[in-house]
Amino acid sequence: MLSKALKVLFVLLVVKPLVFVALGLNVINRNNLPEKGPVLIAANHNSHLDTLVLLALFPISLVYKVRPVAAADYFLSNRFSAWLSLNVIGIIPINRTGNAAERNALFNECHRALDNGDILLIFPEGSRGEPEVMSELKKGIYHLAKDHDDCPVIPVVMKGLGMSLPKGTAMFVPFNCDVVIGEPVDQINCSETFLSELQVQYTELSKHCITQHTT
Repeated sequence: MLSKALKVLFVLLVVKPLVFVALGLNVINRNNLPEKGPVLIAANHNSHLDTLVLLALFPISLVYKVRPVAAADYFLSNRFSAWLSLNVIGIIPINRTGNAAERNALFNECHRALDNGDILLIFPEGSRGEPEVMSELKKGIYHLAKDHDDCPVIPVVMKGLGMSLPKGTAMFVPFNCDVVIGEPVDQINCSETFLSELQVQYTELSKHCITQHTT
């Protein structure tokens, strides 16, 4: 209960003011966000702001059910970051450098979260690449989706956040940013078909981004 309260306060007092006041955020199709889980929110990855922006979009009454899937090597790099990430933000840490057995064990926590009706924020690219340029999609999200028939996969495209907090810097720069939320992807017959459909959705959603045409 303490972690739930801390997360609600953190999002209400820190995350939402940062996102909606400091950023010029343009949200399209917000009504496509789920009202309950289990759901996979599959977003492109530009910046460490990505997770905070997605958290801010959910109502306070639901935010405790939102679980970001995040890189353990970054978010658990020191005691304070690890405490904040695990006990306040509620991340599911993924070890990108471990062996197959370790990665599978961590994905088990993702499966348990979905079984618990949580909303997972996942970045199919796996890591941040060049700002505002999408990298190749990894198959991890497919393996999560195919084992949960009742779990929609909702694609989200974000633009501009790579300019607000570029990779390798700690300086926040206010910048106009877009968040475009798509319809659920239902082609989960095989990994190639699923990832292809997801990529098509990303391309279509990107066309609605204002920053796409002004930067």
